[in-house]
Amino acid sequence: MVRRLNKRKRQEKLLELVREQPFLTDEELAAQFGVSVQTIRLDRLELSIPEMRERTKALAEAAYGQLKAMSGRELVGQLLDVELGKRGSSLLKTTDEMSFSKTKVIRGHHIFAQANSLAVALVDSPVVFTAKAEIHFRHPVYAGESIFCQAEVIGTKRNRTVVEVRSKVSGKEVFRGLFEVVAVEMWDTARSETGNPEG
Repeated sequence: MVRRLNKRKRQEKLLELVREQPFLTDEELAAQFGVSVQTIRLDRLELSIPEMRERTKALAEAAYGQLKAMSGRELVGQLLDVELGKRGSSLLKTTDEMSFSKTKVIRGHHIFAQANSLAVALVDSPVVFTAKAEIHFRHPVYAGESIFCQAEVIGTKRNRTVVEVRSKVSGKEVFRGLFEVVAVEMWDTARSETGNPEG
């Protein structure tokens, strides 16, 4: 956590942090810097940084058009950015319905689904499926928290792509996964459905 910086230094760090994590709310930024929400809002105005909703909306509009393996509605979470075959990120705002009623801890399959769908979305192919996943849940996520998920392609071999995914809440890593996803050529799919070995 960054604390007690003078105004100039704080604003430099604020610009850097918003570039890295555009989903952070004013409240989360205020907590990071140990200042009031009003101070962050004034800093944003001086630096011409739009509020979080506007930042993520602008990123998402550009990103959704690039998806090939799924539609935007099928992705779990809000897509923030994507570079097919390289990297991408998404944001999932959790709700009470996703959690266990007694503890308000988010059920693991929601966290996994966000990570898995982002890994699949990175592949530049219309038909993709997950062949293998090695996952680690590191910390609980509670209802109302937002999960920032980042995925990066770390290896490819023929039609297989290995994607590393990390999910964070307020900068703390809560999930990490290694996904092996497979691109299936459309003619292979058609051939298997018709049973015609010649296609």
